[in-house]
Amino acid sequence: MEHITALTAELLETDRTAGARRAAPAALRAVASAEARAAVGHGTAERSALMELLQVAAWILFDAERHGISRRFSSRALALARTLPAGAASVEPLVLSVLCLQEEHLGRPAESLRISSSVLAGPDLPVRVAAIFHVREARARARLRQGRRALRSLATARDLLADGPGERDPSWTWWFDRSELDGHHGLALADLGDLDGAAELLHEATAAGDAPAYRSLFSTELARVLARAGAWRETDARLSSLVDSVPDIGSVRALNALERTTRTIGRGPRVPRALRDTGGHLAAALRRETGRTHPPHPAFRAVRRP
Repeated sequence: MEHITALTAELLETDRTAGARRAAPAALRAVASAEARAAVGHGTAERSALMELLQVAAWILFDAERHGISRRFSSRALALARTLPAGAASVEPLVLSVLCLQEEHLGRPAESLRISSSVLAGPDLPVRVAAIFHVREARARARLRQGRRALRSLATARDLLADGPGERDPSWTWWFDRSELDGHHGLALADLGDLDGAAELLHEATAAGDAPAYRSLFSTELARVLARAGAWRETDARLSSLVDSVPDIGSVRALNALERTTRTIGRGPRVPRALRDTGGHLAAALRRETGRTHPPHPAFRAVRRP
């Protein structure tokens, strides 16, 4: 069990600091190593530890846009959770929250809404868990063009978050803060066509200091929203600040958002030459990163294996 717990901690740190692009190969190796060692079915602690590792790996592979294996790991994590005693499967809602986000990301908002609504229908949810699923519900409803209901869900999530951490909130809800909420609120407004409101909230979300690596998505999506709005000067300023940082962006979802932004610029009317040049530099930087491999993260090189 200690081996699996150590692998999970290493993966979390790699994902937080370097992002999914660099953590994904390690996630696959970690699951293979853990399953080779784990005595699955021989103890609650071992099964719980493996479930947590599978959940972390599923999240990383989702952010790396490797959706098939991510979904398989999520399914296996849920299957393990359902073999555990009541109260021992505390990360089961986290697995479901990733599945919600993944379904919406892949263009299946109705399925995302089905999952989020089923969780919210459950009894006595911890405050932040409920807030997370109201946000997931809002993102799905925004994609389904259910604007009023999406905004109502976001308002509920904001009210719940304003109450501060609850005594029953699981430790894994640490990442759900105002910046996370602002980012998803902005993305929901973008789906609803409120590009000015979306840009304002995404700007707030990107202002956070020591944020997890995956939140580069909010910055890249802000550039995309500005481009969709035809705010060419602001788009150029945002993209110019991102071109040199492309090699350091760890979220594949964020890189893909940048690629979509270059296409928006290419199709845009009366795009200034300076922005077209910036878009060309960005496209070249993205091409250089395609298929690039990365050395193991220092956290994985440093840990001695038994």
